[in-house]
Amino acid sequence: MNNISMPQDDPVYARLLKAALECFLSDEYHNVTTRLIAEKAGANVSMIRYYFGNKEGLYEEMIRETLKPLLDVLDGRMLSEVGGFAELMRLYYHTMNKHPEFPKLIFKVLALNQGPGRRFVLQLLERGRTRGAQKVEELKASGQVDAAVDPEIVRMAFVSLAMTPMLLKDIFEEQLGKAMDDAFLDKLADFNCQLIEAGMTSTR
Repeated sequence: MNNISMPQDDPVYARLLKAALECFLSDEYHNVTTRLIAEKAGANVSMIRYYFGNKEGLYEEMIRETLKPLLDVLDGRMLSEVGGFAELMRLYYHTMNKHPEFPKLIFKVLALNQGPGRRFVLQLLERGRTRGAQKVEELKASGQVDAAVDPEIVRMAFVSLAMTPMLLKDIFEEQLGKAMDDAFLDKLADFNCQLIEAGMTSTR
């Protein structure tokens, strides 16, 4: 029997990822040191080299782990029905609401080219784009979606409606005079996906 454990089973590995997420979201990449992350995680800095190679490797793994629940959806059954898009948007909102600075970090990496990992993030997004397009084509083949629907239009609409509330969360909450909590975001997800579903199922 193989008794070799995976890195994910090691509590030190998990603590390093958690500490990295907190550090990278609270400060610029170049200001964050591996020593700082290790101290926050209660670990030896050598464990970062052991598990991740270097700071950039840890940074990329932190992004991958944060996005994993969303990327896993693309390989599952959630989007086998049109209504699954609301579930995916709700999952996105809840995931990002736990780490409200994360969407801003991704925006800085992609749009402003600040910090490392741009090619890595683009690869993750390309995986999402490809699998999302396949899901839309499957919905079209099953008759749930108008055959004329362009998967790229669906993707851009979804990303726009998903990301904007999180990127401008502070401003929206100030205007609302209250926090955009999970209950509020559930309602927003339902409404946004009604818009998307109307566009996907309309025949014209």
